[in-house]
Amino acid sequence: MNATQLPPDSENPIVMTRGLTFLLALACGAIVANLYYAQTLITSIGSDLHLNLKLSGFIVTLTQLGYGAGLLFIAPLSDLVENRRLIIVLLALTFLSLLGIIFSQTSFILLIFCFLLGVTSASAQVIIPFVAHITPLEKRGQVVGTVMSGLLLGIMLSRPMASLFTHFFSWQAIFIFSAVFMLLLIFLLHHFFPTRKPQHNLSYAKLLASFPLIFKSYPMLRRRAIYQASLFCVFNLFWTSIAVLLMGPFFNYSQETVALFAFAGATGALMAPIAGRLADKGYTQIATGVAIILVGLACIIARWHDGHSMTALVISALVLDIGVASNLILGQRSIYALAPEIRGRLNGLYVAIFFVGSGIGSALSAYLYTLGGWKFITYAGFVVSLLVFCYFLMECRQTKKKSDSATNA
Repeated sequence: MNATQLPPDSENPIVMTRGLTFLLALACGAIVANLYYAQTLITSIGSDLHLNLKLSGFIVTLTQLGYGAGLLFIAPLSDLVENRRLIIVLLALTFLSLLGIIFSQTSFILLIFCFLLGVTSASAQVIIPFVAHITPLEKRGQVVGTVMSGLLLGIMLSRPMASLFTHFFSWQAIFIFSAVFMLLLIFLLHHFFPTRKPQHNLSYAKLLASFPLIFKSYPMLRRRAIYQASLFCVFNLFWTSIAVLLMGPFFNYSQETVALFAFAGATGALMAPIAGRLADKGYTQIATGVAIILVGLACIIARWHDGHSMTALVISALVLDIGVASNLILGQRSIYALAPEIRGRLNGLYVAIFFVGSGIGSALSAYLYTLGGWKFITYAGFVVSLLVFCYFLMECRQTKKKSDSATNA
């Protein structure tokens, strides 16, 4: 598996080997995990840097909002500049941001570097459109799903890893581990990642100026972004609050026990390739409906016995992560088929929009939990799931009308 030179903007010029697929899945998971390490550590970080619970929620929120900014202003550069160089530069900046977090002495400095960490972690969303670019359409859902499994495992394993590192060392330990891993990725991607030079002659300003037109021109992009933004809002409501619940007076769990709980949800990422295969076979709409229903069901299960049933919480975590992971793959499979030449911008818009939902969920979680406890978290999650399912039914009705019109014609 050696570095390969791709012809400019050629479709499927090389074979996605298992080795390259594994490397890119590993890279995506490691990069995006940086956005979530702090999610189960807000109590420890807040205590160390004297942040109250409401402000501690912004540690995760600012990281994810930074990621959204990176997706809008950095990731679209994959349509303009050589991809491997862009990824390596971003990884180097991620390394520096992690060092800033590790050595932060005040909450203000920490929050600045959390935002910068989010911005630079957009390199993962340069890799994924690249995978779609070199994979044949008939296998695109499966291969993208496999790489996305790595990304989703990174998200889901980041929580237990962060908890375990904190239990045995300190909250800074997981960020030290990640910083070293970023250096390893720089070396591996420099040697094995193919180069790709886009043919676009647009300036950076014109590239950014094209966003409103792209957003307006593709209804599929808007729909899929709204679905995933809503489900990621629920996802972050749950996972930002669960550590507070489990370490609270009823369960009184340690960081180590919270880590074991978080491992339960990580298995949901294994559904990503299955969702990709369903999309490849034409079952995107049905699978989307099921994914949304699963997220709403997870909120109902999480409310069982006032959130005091560990069995119910484990099941809800698993069901929630399966629904969110599946819908993410279904959405990316759909938008990657729209316009290959602007795939970087399509993906940037899609992920940026749903990460706004993610940031809102993280910010609301601390507020809702202090206001009404776990029941407010589950109520809010169910309401959001219900609203997005109603929106999904509107799409189904419109699709049926178009189908009937075509049949009558």
